[in-house]
Amino acid sequence: MVKLSDNEEKRINEKLKDNGYKLTLQRKLILENLLEHEGEHLTIEELYDIVKIEFQDIGLATVYRTMQLFDDIGLVSKLNLDDGCNRYELVHENEHHRHHHLICLKCGRVTEVQGDLLESLEQNIEKRYDFQVQNHSVKIFGICSECKKKK
Repeated sequence: MVKLSDNEEKRINEKLKDNGYKLTLQRKLILENLLEHEGEHLTIEELYDIVKIEFQDIGLATVYRTMQLFDDIGLVSKLNLDDGCNRYELVHENEHHRHHHLICLKCGRVTEVQGDLLESLEQNIEKRYDFQVQNHSVKIFGICSECKKKK
């Protein structure tokens, strides 16, 4: 199991406390499992199945409520990858924007694109429309290299 670093745990504790909540055992386990499975874009049901192995008394409703809380206070980001499910990923301390996702139309594989590819576009939008960009989400659909090889 991947443990939260002291800095991450402190940041999360502060964020929860600022919103009137505490870091309970269940919340900590959910966060640690999200961290351990980072990049997998888990659904709540998938996360529940993973957490249940370690903490058998946890209920699906607890995971739903916890993920809603984490989304509301900005600890996680909810993703809709057009597959009928909401998926989640951790938001780290210094992340200004979400990263972009490449989605294979054949196998459904999701690849994270690191780096903010739209910085100059955001600057142009802010100047031209006097609009302060807070965030963006980009999904690019296509065929991954593995599926292209199978053709």
